[in-house]
Amino acid sequence: MSTKQIGFTLIEMMITIAVLAILLSIAIPSFQTLMLDNRIAAQANQLITAFNYGRSEAVKRAAPATVCPTNGGAACAGSTNWSTGWLVFADANNNGTVDANEDILRVWPALDNGNTLNSGAKTRVTFTATGFATGFNDTFSLCDKRGVPNSRATILNAMGRAYVKKGGGTCP
Repeated sequence: MSTKQIGFTLIEMMITIAVLAILLSIAIPSFQTLMLDNRIAAQANQLITAFNYGRSEAVKRAAPATVCPTNGGAACAGSTNWSTGWLVFADANNNGTVDANEDILRVWPALDNGNTLNSGAKTRVTFTATGFATGFNDTFSLCDKRGVPNSRATILNAMGRAYVKKGGGTCP
């Protein structure tokens, strides 16, 4: 009769655990960086989406559409702090405020994980029926806890085109 034993010796198991610990100590910080990078990129893309949506709605409706920060999704906040969320509405009278007869087209939620989004000076962006954002060009700085090197600057020009630049934000 054969008494063949199956399994690991104590030394083999300790070596396996040591190798696993080394691999995890390398992988976990990289994974956290990947998660932070993906989160800030997604948030920058949400702002670009809002601008593109507002621009397309203005052209489609042949009337102004405004994008502005909001504190609850029902009205513009009148602030340069966009971290609390933003909304797009059909601004029929072109006054930059949500009036009773104007439709709120879409609302975006507040940023999570302490990320901040601030404009240089604009409390709103209004697109004309031609899709231009004349007089509303600005830089929107999106920052997380890592600061300026990992920030995103969303730049909106007077033609209504928005694009993102990595590391170009002004962080608080």
